[in-house]
Amino acid sequence: MDRREFIQRIGCLAGAAALSPAPAAQARGRIRSDEQGLAVLVDTTLCVGCRACEQACNEVNGSLPRIPEAFFRDESVLEHPRRMDASAYTVVNRYTPDNSGAPVHVKFQCMHCVQPACVSACLVGALTRDANGAVIYDEKKCIGCRYCMAACPFQVPAYEYERVLTPRVRKCTFCFDTRLAKGEIPACVEACPMRVMTFGRRSELLARGRERIRKNPDRYITHIYGEHEAGGTAWMYLAPAPFEQLDFPHLGYHPLPGYTEPLQHALFKWFLPPLGLFAALAGLMWFNKRKAKQSGEDTQ
Repeated sequence: MDRREFIQRIGCLAGAAALSPAPAAQARGRIRSDEQGLAVLVDTTLCVGCRACEQACNEVNGSLPRIPEAFFRDESVLEHPRRMDASAYTVVNRYTPDNSGAPVHVKFQCMHCVQPACVSACLVGALTRDANGAVIYDEKKCIGCRYCMAACPFQVPAYEYERVLTPRVRKCTFCFDTRLAKGEIPACVEACPMRVMTFGRRSELLARGRERIRKNPDRYITHIYGEHEAGGTAWMYLAPAPFEQLDFPHLGYHPLPGYTEPLQHALFKWFLPPLGLFAALAGLMWFNKRKAKQSGEDTQ
């Protein structure tokens, strides 16, 4: 087989994979809006920034480092926006929206997407979405590729870089093992003294959120964040100001896996990654062999 014929055959394999309709159709079939999963509706107009939710999260998750109670009483941390990291599954930030002197406090954590991009990106199934709506992580399967971190549109998963031998990906668990399995509500929801968060079925919470907006048009903007963003999330928000002013990313309504899964499945269905590797190695061997032959001819 000469070089031209070799390249042509590899090209035909790649074209066949890309044109295959089955993977794309399967991915589209999985795009759904799960109205019956469990969810949380967060009313940011009620939050006072007490951070009781942060403390409850730290106490219920034994894998997190123990943080002194005094830290959760320190209001100075609200002066600068924070993100979740390997030591905190949830954080509360304070914002002052445009044309408003009243601060707005927002709790952030994993959004537990209906169609999670992190689950789609994980090569080994370390991340899965349970039927109740929780996106859960199995550290025994994780290989540390961190594709989930790159895929998440909300920049949630954090990595334990300081654990050299056994690093893990860290994020909110929705209290899946510690509380939901026992029929209890998430710790942060229960701990909130202002009843900022309401836990229940997603469809019921959406109806409740729309009703609050209808009855209080001056209190809320006409938008429930998470109802449609990235295909829908289990954590949804009401706010008095545009969500872009509260550090929420502006996302489309199409689930992100719907963009990536057809390509991923087409590639791996036809084993193109290993074929590409073999092709590269074969090409390198062919090039080296030809170069050695030419070098031998030149010395004669």
